[in-house]
Amino acid sequence: MSQISRRQAIAILGALGFGATAAACAGPGGSTAPGGATGPAAPSTGAVTGKVSFAHWRGEDKAVFDELIKRFAAMHDGVEVAQDISTSNDYNAQALQKLRGGSIGDAFATFRGAQFKNFTDAGIYTELKDSKAVGNYQDGLLSAGKSGESQLGLPYQVVFPMPMANVDLFDKAGAELAPKDWDSFLAMCEKLASSGVIPLSWPGGDVGNGGQLFNCMIANNAPVDDMCAQIEQGKLKVTDDWFIKMLNQYKDMVPYLQPNATGTAVEPAQNLFSQGQAAMLATGSYHIAAVRGLGAQFPIELVFPNTSDGNGKYEGVYNATFILGVNSASKNQAAAAAWIDFLSEPENAAYYANQTAQHVAVKDVDYTNPDLKRLSPWLDKKTALAARFQFMNLDVRNAVEASATAVISGTSPEQAAEAAQKIVDERL
Repeated sequence: MSQISRRQAIAILGALGFGATAAACAGPGGSTAPGGATGPAAPSTGAVTGKVSFAHWRGEDKAVFDELIKRFAAMHDGVEVAQDISTSNDYNAQALQKLRGGSIGDAFATFRGAQFKNFTDAGIYTELKDSKAVGNYQDGLLSAGKSGESQLGLPYQVVFPMPMANVDLFDKAGAELAPKDWDSFLAMCEKLASSGVIPLSWPGGDVGNGGQLFNCMIANNAPVDDMCAQIEQGKLKVTDDWFIKMLNQYKDMVPYLQPNATGTAVEPAQNLFSQGQAAMLATGSYHIAAVRGLGAQFPIELVFPNTSDGNGKYEGVYNATFILGVNSASKNQAAAAAWIDFLSEPENAAYYANQTAQHVAVKDVDYTNPDLKRLSPWLDKKTALAARFQFMNLDVRNAVEASATAVISGTSPEQAAEAAQKIVDERL
């Protein structure tokens, strides 16, 4: 069984804390704690029965959740859980509005960062710090769901938003799986290209998935760990030399991407990888189950595009996300909370993890999935917390990430940076 090391847990606790300092307060449709004190109240108690709407964006997990729903329903007479699933981009843009009234999303998930903060500010969450579920999580991984003293959500997944690699194609090309610097990464891509495959399949036409590569590219380039927060605050600029350097590295990758990379949706990008036409898929470990479902049978590893000169601080990137919560506007909070409790039990979390090939933040989970076992060493590497989720303003995040897409489309790094900075400045 693999668990996050103590060192990693401490690092996560500190790194995630930046977004967890806002005081918890009731907002429109929010809740008030007993005794008249403002702040989120715990979910209502009562019989675990009736229909629960579970809102999330993980369409690839539907069958796994369906099985867990069957097990949950078998324990509680008269309870039903229906999944309400959107694409990740639609969920980011529309979920808050859809969940406000409580007609959907009795239980729900949010992304770490801007979406979690927006839900917090809107008073959508209930207080889970005294819930049965919270004790099942690794302490260092709970911070992504905290606001002040409140535990509003429970981060369910630990994912690695780094390119997945077809180990067989790497072996055939004699390419290195762990490049130590940027020149080594480009040399690796050159070997893969010379062997007759596309080195890197990148879904540049899908903002949510295409932006994951940004986490890798910025990790060892930025002068500080809260680089994206500082860009948003105006303390750093995307026209700074270090950011221009990163955009030039995106330019370096252009020959190694599939044709029309900026217009490629995630499904075609996955197909190129699954069918052995591309050696890497630039999304992350959260897509392992999807590519296995498309028929990929080769061993999968993760590759970190190390942008450093060999003295980089980080060996990879990770994220703690899919933050589970109970809707304060729900009419069936008791059953919704019971569903979250159920998902958070180690046996059920293990089923979810092993079936979806995703590590979880729940402790005492036995990983039996071969892909999870293979990738578990990444839990102990020196990894940076995915930086793109530091942005609290999605307009700013999209503008900054779009600078990379513009460079891949042929815009000069300087022009792309200036265009992005103009949008950032307008939002300051």
